[in-house]
Amino acid sequence: MNANARLKPAAELVAAARAHVETCSPHEAARRLAADGACMILDVREPGEHEKASIDGAVNIPRGVLEFKISQVCDDPDRPILVHCATGGRAVLAAKALSELGYRQVAVIDASFDDVAAALGARPA
Repeated sequence: MNANARLKPAAELVAAARAHVETCSPHEAARRLAADGACMILDVREPGEHEKASIDGAVNIPRGVLEFKISQVCDDPDRPILVHCATGGRAVLAAKALSELGYRQVAVIDASFDDVAAALGARPA
């Protein structure tokens, strides 16, 4: 390893990725979902988190396997995708990865899970 190299903290990676992704509020996400029936909600939290509570109609693909699994649920690069997680970091990284894969209409719901659930409706465990 280069002696001058430094490890980047996750917060720095998220901040850098945030500059390259679209974000929206939970209320804007609700508006988009109501306006476009093809719009998909993607939950990139871990399965255990999703099982405890999830947004109605959300597809759960954990961030760690997103690149391997997304084409199984969405093979249309123009389908609108709204991404959320627990606090936003994983969603930002996931949205950047989706854009790099060729998805063109990706936005991060920029809020905590509780705020997203309040705006979009959630099912408890």
